Amino acid sequence: MHKRILLIQGHPDAAQGHLCHALAAAYGAGAAKAGHDVRQTQVAALDFPILRSQDEWERGPLPPGLQQAQEDIRWAQHMVFFFPLWLGDMPALLKGFLEQVARPGFAFPDDRMHPLAKKGLSGRSARVVVTMGMPALLYRWYFRAHSIKSLKRNILGFVGVAPVRDTLIGMVGDPERQAVDKWVGALEAMGRSAA
Repeated sequence: MHKRILLIQGHPDAAQGHLCHALAAAYGAGAAKAGHDVRQTQVAALDFPILRSQDEWERGPLPPGLQQAQEDIRWAQHMVFFFPLWLGDMPALLKGFLEQVARPGFAFPDDRMHPLAKKGLSGRSARVVVTMGMPALLYRWYFRAHSIKSLKRNILGFVGVAPVRDTLIGMVGDPERQAVDKWVGALEAMGRSAA
């Protein structure tokens, strides 16, 4: 089935030489080959301030540099987030991006009495692709993938995105070419099936 897919590159370094960029390119290529419509958002290339108050989040204007990102999220049926694990969590720039775009009136109703009555991004699914230096199994089982669970439940699930699946890729500090090719191939296959 044909889908509208938004790739959200959350690596905070705008240089394109990182594994996260190769994985996103592979997913996008697979999706395009299968006939899906693909758009991309490069968070590191966007200009936006960090929110500093609840009032700013609730009543402040969306920064002009994020208007297209919100339109792309509204357009998407499936979103794929790519980022490296930094200090056990997503990079601060990606968190700041999500705080800015997931505002009342967009991600959920601007209704203080019933803020959970309707989730503004229902009907969308997502995949979270995370690279890390430690073994992925160690992060998933020993550390319980706490930051990924938080992203899935407290951010994406809160605004109605479901299901949210994850792909954890560990030991990326100095990967062998064979491992990189395997990961790239896996992401291209996911892109073809829009999974």
